[in-house]
Amino acid sequence: MTSKAERIRIKRASRAGRPKKANVARYPGGQIKHGEAEREVRSVALDARKRMHFGGKRDAHAASPFAGYTLGRMFLDGKLTAHEREAGDEYARQMARYYSLTGIPFPSVRAQSLFEVKGFAGETSAERARGARQAANRMMALEGVLLKLPQGPQVKTTVFNVCIMDYEMLRTMPEPQLLWLKSGLKELHWHLGLSREREG
Repeated sequence: MTSKAERIRIKRASRAGRPKKANVARYPGGQIKHGEAEREVRSVALDARKRMHFGGKRDAHAASPFAGYTLGRMFLDGKLTAHEREAGDEYARQMARYYSLTGIPFPSVRAQSLFEVKGFAGETSAERARGARQAANRMMALEGVLLKLPQGPQVKTTVFNVCIMDYEMLRTMPEPQLLWLKSGLKELHWHLGLSREREG
């Protein structure tokens, strides 16, 4: 016979922690196999994406890599062509490179950790300085292309807010603003050399 203290200890030990997941493949040591956990995490993320951005419908779109950012979701909605999305992606890459090489924090709060100090040491190598200068020149050229268009400041701001700041509310922008975005992305597509001739 066991004593009362021993029975209480056994009872507490059997109830300690949360209950184990049932019907899950495990390693001999008792840990859950990673493939199962990865699929579960992915399904949770896709369900949240469907709920937040697609109103609980369109399963095929939620799994698309383009569903992870505003420009891609506008492409999936049919508001932008593949050429325009490609130009916006390349614009975002060029701008991210500019911010990275110059040590300027990326302007979108969602894209950075607020608890880390970004930047680089005060002394830079000649290679890094040359790269930063080239990135700054490319950034200014891109902004110049957008500013030369009719309604240039509005076009530049709209392209920046969709591609860099990733504002979700711009997914439902009014028609005139969508035309600014489309004209800016078409011009960028030609300027970046992604096509050999301008779209009509």
